[in-house]
Order: sequence, then C-alpha cells, then structure tokens
Amino acid sequence: MKLKILLGCVFLLLLASCGSKKKVINKKNPGVVIIEPEPVELPSVNEVKLTKKIAKKNPKLNKHTLAYIRKYARIAVKEMHEYKIPASITLAQGILESGKGRSELALKSNNHFGIKCHTQWKGERVYHDDDEKGECFRKYVYPETSYNDHSLFLTQRKRYAFLFNYKITDYKKWAYGLRKAGYATDRKYPAKLLKIIKDYKLYEFDKVKKEEFSEEIKELNDGEAFEKPIVIEKAAGKYYTVKKGDTLYSISRKFNISVADLKEINNLADNVISINQKLLIEK
Repeated sequence: MKLKILLGCVFLLLLASCGSKKKVINKKNPGVVIIEPEPVELPSVNEVKLTKKIAKKNPKLNKHTLAYIRKYARIAVKEMHEYKIPASITLAQGILESGKGRSELALKSNNHFGIKCHTQWKGERVYHDDDEKGECFRKYVYPETSYNDHSLFLTQRKRYAFLFNYKITDYKKWAYGLRKAGYATDRKYPAKLLKIIKDYKLYEFDKVKKEEFSEEIKELNDGEAFEKPIVIEKAAGKYYTVKKGDTLYSISRKFNISVADLKEINNLADNVISINQKLLIEK
C-alpha cells in the first residue's frame, strides 16, 4: 500500500512538471534579468487558407512573404486584441522591417521591427549599421516578445497616442500616422505598408473577433492565459547576501517571494545555496 502511495505521488509530481509553462531567463546583459515565457499555442486565423487563395490568383506573390504571414499572423491578431493596433499594420511592419523574416536582426535576434535600444531599454542588445554605424538594437529570445515589445513601443509613447483615435479597421490612417509620428524616416513608408496590406489582403486579419479567438486560446492551452515578459532590474536593494543558516525557504519568507520565483529569477537548478552568495530579490 505504501509503495502504491509513493508511486502515485511521483506520478503527480511528474504530471505537474510537464504541465507547467517553460520560461527562458535571459540574463547575459549586466543590469537586468529578463524572463520571457514560452509562447502559448494560438488558434488559426485562416492564414493558410487566405495565403493559398491569394497565391492561386497571383502566382507572382513573394513566397517568403506568404510564409511569414502563415507563421506570424496569429501573433499579430493576439496583439491587436490586447493593444488595439490593427493586425494588418503590425504584420505589414513585421514583413517590411524584418525583410520577410530573413534579415540578420530577425534571424539572430528575433527583432522583427527594427526597434532600437533607446535609453530606457535594459535588455540584451546587438549592434548593426542602420541610419548610423553600429547602432544598438534590442534582442529577444522569442519572436513573440518582439511583437509584444512593438505593441508596448506604440502604446507607451505620447507621440503615437493619436493613432488610437482611429478605428482598428482604418489601416490607411494608421500607415500614414506612423510616418507622421516619426516611426520611420522613409517618406515612402506608408505606401510600402499599404501595398503589402493590399497585395496580401492583410486587412482580413483585422476582422477576427476577440471573444472567439480568446476562448480558443484557452482551449488550446488547458485554460491557461498567456503571460507577458517580465523585466527585473538588478538594482541596489534587490540583492540579498546569503548568511549561515539561510535556506531558500527562509529567504522566501523573509522577502515575501515564493521559492519557485526565487529560483527562477536567479536561474537556480536546485535548492542549494552558499554563504555570501548574492541572490536577486523581487520585492
């Protein structure tokens, strides 16, 4: 009987471990710890059917653009529902800025929108020649994080605020508005976006209803909601130096943080800690 109970406990522990979402902790850049949750599975937005249909009518359409749409349209729709940015605009920008997903910045850094570091960026970075030589660009673990950061980039800056007065289906105003707000220096930027949207009928993705899409996400992920990336700065006052007699449990109680979170933000594989070890504490 005891053996059966023990085997049952082991099974439950394994089940719980398999069901949890994996997170990648990106901590190479001194100064921050960036936690990027593993992307959730997203439902179809008829991207395959749409791309096949338009490719049949126009065989000259770029195969890499079609592949990009099939791969990233779902993410653009998810971002649209959360941040009120037309999926057609996000997707067209991703296609244009990432060279259809084939640019070095997209392939090696998962940066699909050419977003530069700017002064507030605390994450990993790479350097490329753009408007100037050796400019700093943001680097991500997942493309999904790049899409989310694009949404935050537009929603958290005052110069883009007027865009959100436009209807979510008015991609034309959004295209010209982005140029007006200074997103790109290229005068032909709006025309380029609009050509991509019209040629590949990206405006169809602006019509995807939020309620049904959100419900399908929950069904595909056993009721779990998607998590956003977390940026934790390694600032003074968020460290704790391990003392004799300390355990992860006692430290977690002291700073009101779970052992699991303490291990995660410090990239600990087990509960072993040593005297004088510095642990990052999330307050």
